[in-house]
Amino acid sequence: MIMAEKKKANPFDLSFLEALARFQEIEFQDVEISFEELELNFSPRLLGLAKPVPMIAGKTEVKPKPTKILETEYQIPSEDYTSQIVEVKLGATKTEGGTRSKAITIGGERAPAFFSFLEKMPNKPVIAIDVFDYPEVRLPKAVKMHVNEVIHDPAEWARLSVEKFEADMINVHLLSIDPLINNAPPKEALKTVENVLQAVDVPIAIGGCGDPKKDLEVFTEIAAATEGERLLFGSVTLDMDIEATAKIIQKYDHTVIAFTSMDVNKARELNRKLYEHLDKDRIVMDTTTAALGYGLDYAFTVMERARLAGLKGDLELNHPISSGSTNAWAAREAWLQLGPKWSPRELRGPLWETITAQTLLLAGVDYFMMMHPASVKALHDMIESLVSDSHPTQTADWITLKV
Repeated sequence: MIMAEKKKANPFDLSFLEALARFQEIEFQDVEISFEELELNFSPRLLGLAKPVPMIAGKTEVKPKPTKILETEYQIPSEDYTSQIVEVKLGATKTEGGTRSKAITIGGERAPAFFSFLEKMPNKPVIAIDVFDYPEVRLPKAVKMHVNEVIHDPAEWARLSVEKFEADMINVHLLSIDPLINNAPPKEALKTVENVLQAVDVPIAIGGCGDPKKDLEVFTEIAAATEGERLLFGSVTLDMDIEATAKIIQKYDHTVIAFTSMDVNKARELNRKLYEHLDKDRIVMDTTTAALGYGLDYAFTVMERARLAGLKGDLELNHPISSGSTNAWAAREAWLQLGPKWSPRELRGPLWETITAQTLLLAGVDYFMMMHPASVKALHDMIESLVSDSHPTQTADWITLKV
């Protein structure tokens, strides 16, 4: 028989046994229980786990509830990063041989991304907004609605991206040169690039069509005509004429993205071949961006492995990293109509691109290619927050911090 002496009113209109039968588990507070006989049955496996309950004057010891956060000294993790990521300068001012209002430097890290307790990040990551020279490009509706008025003019598209969407750089994709699209000649591509250079004063990146032969022809034409501008050409691959590509980048004072497909060893191989003809401070790595829903964890892992290896002394991997975060729009979840529980596509798509970019930011990416203005702003805000010195010095203050 069990009798319970209650110090506080029972919130149930049930007897103890009725409540136990109904709920199987009951939690009491400030209750004393006395009984004449108590029988406990333990499973054999639990006998070794049973511990005696502390008793004080014949009563169970009740531990006091904590009233404050325990104070302890934080020990900075001990890691030895012996190397530094190479700095790459993008764009050139008039005094440097170009026409940009300022140059942008990426790389230079001596610790993993935003490990500010070890080393402050010397150069913030930058965001380039993608601009296309092909009006019929199939843009997601959520993106097209913001650029529809300028989609036929790459120069005006670039101007809008800088003045309204606050792009750090412009990435001009020359789709029209693709032999399977318009097969536009190199001189036509050069005209597009010159128009963009006149429309904005930020550094410029040039994206090819993916055809190794045609890209080299176009890159050669543009590189020679824009000597000294330090354009970022994207990209050189293992199936291109690496020697010819590297030589024009070096000769005309530009930079290049070395693109490989999610393989650290291939990234080493391509960089090694480029070193024979090109200075290290002209190379940015791109190990491929698989977006949220398309294998983001693989992209993150490869980029993080490359960054950590570079910081620990691998001189073939200590380069800034580029991410085509616009690949997020290739995931069908970013644009497909999926029903009300998935929310409007106009919101879901930007979220898909934002999460992709923010995740890879933490892997160490220095240069982002993006499209949606809301995604660009969200990533800009995250970067500024992470490099800011205005965070609370006491971790406990985060509990009441208003953001």
